[in-house]
Amino acid sequence: MGEKVRKIIPLLILLVLTIPAFMPVLAPGFFPMHDNTQPSRVFEMAKALMDGMFPVRWSADLGFGYGYPLFNYYAPLVYYVGATFNLAGFNALDATKILLALGFILSALAMYIFAKEFLGKLGGIIAALFYVYAPYHAVNIYVRGAVSEFWAYGFIPLAFWGLYKIHQTEKFKYVAFTALFFALIVLSHNLAAFITAPFLLLYSFFLFFKKRNIKLFYSVGIGLLLSAFYWVPALIEIPFFNVMSQIGPEKDIRFHFVCLQQLWTSQWGFGGSIPGCVDGMSYMIGKYHILAAILAVMVALLEYKNKKVEKGIFQNIVLFFAFGVLSIFLMTSYSQFIWELVSPMRFIQFPWRFLLITSFTFSFVAGSLFYLFRKRLNSFSYIILALIVSIAIVFLYSKFFVPQEANSKNASDYVSKNALNYNISKISHEFMPSNFKIPGNINEVSNLNNIEDESIVVVNSKKRTGRIELNLRVEKETKAVIPIAYFPAWKAYVNGEEVPVEKNPRGIKVKLPEGKVMLEFLFRETLLEKFANVLSLAGVLILAYGIIRKPK
Repeated sequence: MGEKVRKIIPLLILLVLTIPAFMPVLAPGFFPMHDNTQPSRVFEMAKALMDGMFPVRWSADLGFGYGYPLFNYYAPLVYYVGATFNLAGFNALDATKILLALGFILSALAMYIFAKEFLGKLGGIIAALFYVYAPYHAVNIYVRGAVSEFWAYGFIPLAFWGLYKIHQTEKFKYVAFTALFFALIVLSHNLAAFITAPFLLLYSFFLFFKKRNIKLFYSVGIGLLLSAFYWVPALIEIPFFNVMSQIGPEKDIRFHFVCLQQLWTSQWGFGGSIPGCVDGMSYMIGKYHILAAILAVMVALLEYKNKKVEKGIFQNIVLFFAFGVLSIFLMTSYSQFIWELVSPMRFIQFPWRFLLITSFTFSFVAGSLFYLFRKRLNSFSYIILALIVSIAIVFLYSKFFVPQEANSKNASDYVSKNALNYNISKISHEFMPSNFKIPGNINEVSNLNNIEDESIVVVNSKKRTGRIELNLRVEKETKAVIPIAYFPAWKAYVNGEEVPVEKNPRGIKVKLPEGKVMLEFLFRETLLEKFANVLSLAGVLILAYGIIRKPK
């Protein structure tokens, strides 16, 4: 058997065993989830790209038809991926399904690549399956519909793998990989990056004290540069949208701490997070994850004492178990003083989001238990045991990887005008201007052909992402409110001349002269957004220089 075949076989086995996790996604129709906007957002991203906007910052049809800067604030990576399939010919719903399936495959491969460095191929497969079938993974897709967080879940092992390879080889190309993977976490889900960054930093210090390699600390900084085009405007341009709606009283972290028993077992549901120890959805880590992880640490201590396990592997098992325990602590009310002390943590909203870290660390440690027994078995027995354990993980956990129910919805249910302008807009409108008046019914959505001013007649209108044209007949000079959500990137031009704009609860107010008027709105990136783009370009150039330069 050739070397290439031996490398491919473990990956094929892993991919086959991952299929049950995403099979329900590929079924006809779709299924309800908390954030039921995903196909619509994929469609809007594809439309913006078709209209020539890059980087995409604006959604033209969501926000009740007024549009809003969705992709300026909400991490855009997954929608770029979904839009790629949409533009390739798949409808928005099928593109979303592909996006979800790829997310599961990404998690499996990422964890395998990381765990294989310590646990070998079979140990890597076991750890990867524990990671794919962690209950929180199912919660993110089949309950919450948190597709962005779900994809960030896939990049986390790769960021840790990159740090380990920097430590191991000291090659700059691994700095580049690590920076890229951290940037992808940021672009997938900024809160996931906020949660993950301290653990990456702790791991960097752990590796640094083993071997003084300053390159370990380059990657996060370069990763922030690469993703600056997104996170810099999202952070600094916060005043332009109703940010307090994201951290209001109903999202007070004190109401969303997890009780310890919920991490062991909690009723599987499709509801939400509420105060107390009985929530509408589960926060289980996974009983077999917990048992295997605890047993692995005990066996590792015994084996290390008897000098039967390498020091480096033993240290990583203990360290990642400690990371898992720390993340558990941060999910419970015992850590409330930390949440109050570090005020930016309130943007995380839900302490149980640290299940991202617990699922990763406990999956790795649980997989190490299988590795620790490798010397007690011959090769054949070890392979058979690996097969049995792999199938058992899939069998025991696949019951969670099913939706509450299936429906017969098709793409038009997510991308029709009424769906985009009202049905989907009602679900998510958190990035509308702070003073925006939310429509009470479908008749109040934006209509460019019906400006609420009796002195104005709309002859015709054209609307693209980032460009809106109105041919008007104005009976007398007036100030008109055009139904476009205010954002400082919008510039207004009357008969080719730029005119001032005013913020209004129902759109953008502009002064119009009497007569025939050509009114044009163009989305021009703000100075800050342009600066952020330059920062990202600088990150790309730094990586390119570091990779191609000749070593001294």
